[in-house]
Amino acid sequence: MSTLLTASELVAAYSTGEISPVEATEAALSAIEQRDGECNAYCLVDPEIAREGAKASEARWREGNPIGWLDGVPTSIKDMFLTQGWPTLRGSKCVDPDQPWDVDSPVTARLRENGLVLLGKTTTPELAWKGVTDSPLTGITRNPWNTSVTAGGSSGGSAAAVAAGMGELSVGTDGGGSVRIPAAFCGIVGLKPTHGRIPLYPASPFGPLAHAGPMARSVDDVALMMDVLALPDHRDPAALPPLMSAYREAVRRDVRGLIAAFSPTLGYAKVDPEVAEIVRSAVNALDDAGLRIEESDPGFTDPKEAFDVLWSTGAAQWLNTFPAGSAEKIDPGLRRVWEQGKTFSAADYLAATAERAALGILMGEFHTRFDVLITPTLGIAPFEAGHEVPPGSGLSGWPDWTPFTYPFNMTQQPAISIPAGLTSAGLPVGLQIVGPRHSDDLVLAVAKLFEEVRPWPVSRLASGV
Repeated sequence: MSTLLTASELVAAYSTGEISPVEATEAALSAIEQRDGECNAYCLVDPEIAREGAKASEARWREGNPIGWLDGVPTSIKDMFLTQGWPTLRGSKCVDPDQPWDVDSPVTARLRENGLVLLGKTTTPELAWKGVTDSPLTGITRNPWNTSVTAGGSSGGSAAAVAAGMGELSVGTDGGGSVRIPAAFCGIVGLKPTHGRIPLYPASPFGPLAHAGPMARSVDDVALMMDVLALPDHRDPAALPPLMSAYREAVRRDVRGLIAAFSPTLGYAKVDPEVAEIVRSAVNALDDAGLRIEESDPGFTDPKEAFDVLWSTGAAQWLNTFPAGSAEKIDPGLRRVWEQGKTFSAADYLAATAERAALGILMGEFHTRFDVLITPTLGIAPFEAGHEVPPGSGLSGWPDWTPFTYPFNMTQQPAISIPAGLTSAGLPVGLQIVGPRHSDDLVLAVAKLFEEVRPWPVSRLASGV
């Protein structure tokens, strides 16, 4: 296997016998061995478990009885999800690895039940707290396009793994952009679905901001993953009802003629001129393809202060459960968030919750006029690895450079990042498509249209860049 395949292409090859799950898994393990030393995308790799899963899948395909649309596809999972038999350390030295690990999260359980081959777990900043991926436990995760720059975060390990061919699929978490940020920086597709569409257990301390999301090299693959990950699980009382239709079919919906708002800055964000040019070219391509584009801002001001309250209080609540002495061991930036979160009162939290609700109402009204909203995923290109903010930028924290992502965690809307192009330095730029709550199928269909008019060469990272 000399080039990267999408999961959909891989499964098609399984069905004809051209490729076996064992061959695909060995290729993924080989890619990990060859490339992860420079990327640091994995914090745990289990070749024995992966090979056992691949052999079982190969037997099912040989008998003509695959147990799912993604049976046998090599997959990773962010080290924020509980995984039976593997520790879930969440990038922290304060989590004791020597304890029973006998529970699967809903995400992990669905992957196993549908025959996906689990390769291992991917890196995260401590407690997934920031928009880049480095931690005291696992070090710095780097971008496979250029290992001197960040992969983004907090699902940076997952994005780097998928981009570099170290597995076709991964699952990340997204509390303020953590699927979409690294998807944009690493040139892959990442979806934050409607809140509650993918069940979570245990409940996240980040509460209404917390989402899980699929990450892949094509929109079709993300749709197939949604058909797996959105299956019900009784352990999440906030989960949405079971699906009435399949995302793998809805992704092919004809969206030409629908009306899309294009907001280059959301009315307040700063965007690098080269990024702005790439995104505008992508939007023009969608307009030429038949999506009716109108330039329009949603009309809200930057909700960063309210987001900071919701984010930091969630972090503080979680960290307050950590063992004594943890403050000296955790990421210094996370410690600052912990201290910030402890300064807010219940009244502050309720005021931020009210602002979050008002923002959701405003966006609900906006979507009575526009089917989807299109923005840059990020206003900047990937920057030097090992820093929370671009060096020399004067920014105080990661939300300062992610103004396009966290508002839609607050509104709980579905939002996807899809590759829009490359900078002159050869680094990926993402296009974000946002839909009304519960319109995950529409968001996927618009992304699919863009993918068709601007095909992304998923194989270009097969031998490195």
